[in-house]
Amino acid sequence: MKFFKTPNIDFLGKRYFAYAISGILFVSSVLIILIKGPKYGIDFTGGKIAQIRFEKDFSPETVRKELAKIGMGKAEIQKYGSEKDYLIKYSEKIDPDSLIKIFKKDLNVEVELQRTENVGPRVGRELQYKAIEAVLIGMILMLIYIAFRFNFKFGVTAVLALFHDVIITLGFLVFLNREITIPVIAALLTIVGYSINDSIIVSDRIRENLKKIRGSFFEIANKSINQTLSRTIITSGTTLVVVLALLFLGGPILRDFSLALTIGIIVGTYSSIYVVAALVNDWQRKR
Repeated sequence: MKFFKTPNIDFLGKRYFAYAISGILFVSSVLIILIKGPKYGIDFTGGKIAQIRFEKDFSPETVRKELAKIGMGKAEIQKYGSEKDYLIKYSEKIDPDSLIKIFKKDLNVEVELQRTENVGPRVGRELQYKAIEAVLIGMILMLIYIAFRFNFKFGVTAVLALFHDVIITLGFLVFLNREITIPVIAALLTIVGYSINDSIIVSDRIRENLKKIRGSFFEIANKSINQTLSRTIITSGTTLVVVLALLFLGGPILRDFSLALTIGIIVGTYSSIYVVAALVNDWQRKR
């Protein structure tokens, strides 16, 4: 299946325009992250966890509406075990016993508080460091793999593109005032894997064509990107459809996760087409 039979788009010829877009987005994202700062969720800042069992089965939307009445609309709610058990994570200074009284009064059912936990700020800070460490280790391992599989230039440029993708995605999340939670970190790691996959496909085609086709690296890289363009659009498009379904239909718990993936897929596809090969081309020209 191909959207384009014989595309002949001059991707590398537009690389300076692509550099300008990437530079603006990257610098803006860094400034937003440094000035505004990420809004960390309970996993990173500390808070309370309450496991509650209801007498009847209630939907997560019903539980969230009750919490919203007392200013806890952003609490993390998830079913835990049976259909009647819920795990509620929140940072507000509300005693879990007060939650039980509110549920009993408004829902007119018996409610049992099964356990409570406090997540301290120290644990939250450790999780922040672990999250950053996980993303950095992922990038370093990608650099080693691509440098071994192709060459050092492709490895460095692919990791630069990954760093570009992650920072821009994080910048958008901070700008939109979204909480940085464990699922969002999982989304960022997923973006790292997804973006590098696209870069590897393009790099592999360039390597094959360098052996078969005579010409400059500029011409061969352009031809290789065009040859993989249909595959890139089909892969990114189908993945994006699923992620958009999660974004609009997955509910509040999955919203930040799916939003991060949506931004990451768009930025990652763009960088795989416009950034990686262009950087390798300019690196070789300067040498």
